[in-house]
Amino acid sequence: MLEREGFVVVGEAVDGASAIKIARAVRPDLVLLDVVLPDLSGFDVAERLRSGPSKIILVSSRGRDDFGPRLRQSRVTGFISKDELSGERLRELLEEGA
Repeated sequence: MLEREGFVVVGEAVDGASAIKIARAVRPDLVLLDVVLPDLSGFDVAERLRSGPSKIILVSSRGRDDFGPRLRQSRVTGFISKDELSGERLRELLEEGA
């Protein structure tokens, strides 16, 4: 979906540890990160990547309200529920966070 909508995918990770490793090596403009990962939460991964250059957008099958204060306190660029995930929505969040 991302490539079809004009994004260049430079890496994919199966868990939080590999996401951190890849993001630190590749230094992408954007990290699209699921909140639920096998080993770490997306919030934990985002916290570990916050000093890097990447903007981070969290995604989940759950809604924004399900994460309450944790989402509001995180230093991510944005959040998208998976049913709203699209290139257009990603671009909107990136423009808002610029």
